Amino acid sequence: MKRIFSILALSIVLASCSNKAKDEATLQAAKDLAVKQVKDSLRLDSFKNAEVVRQQETERIALEKKQEQIAEEKRTLLLSQQREAAAPARTSSNVSSSSTTTTTTANKKEGWSQAAKAGVIGGAAGAVGGALIDKKKGRGAAIGGVVGAGTGYLIGRGQDRKSGRVQ
Repeated sequence: MKRIFSILALSIVLASCSNKAKDEATLQAAKDLAVKQVKDSLRLDSFKNAEVVRQQETERIALEKKQEQIAEEKRTLLLSQQREAAAPARTSSNVSSSSTTTTTTANKKEGWSQAAKAGVIGGAAGAVGGALIDKKKGRGAAIGGVVGAGTGYLIGRGQDRKSGRVQ
């Protein structure tokens, strides 16, 4: 009987000594891990947001530069048209007062042709693409640049023909 009571007492003592501290430590570690993951996720999202803002700023600056360039080209074109309009009027008045002759000069286009622009853009894009694709950066960039420039030139040449710049 003493044995039964001692076994029963020992089993009650062991049953009452549960590992609540160990379970609480495991729960706290899981909670800390979840909090850390949420913070890392938020940090990653803030980096993505910052990258998006930086990209939008870059696009805005590029758009402003393009608009300034277009405005400058419009001013240049307007000035050249005004000069051309004034030049034939002086010529016709100096030739004779009785005959009305007007001379029209062909619009000489200034600046880069579409073939040149497309060739440069194609060359740059091809070089970047070739460097990214090929493991040997220099070789891939060179091949991609040449192929891109040639393709861009051909496309731009076609655009020049349609616009009448080249015949």
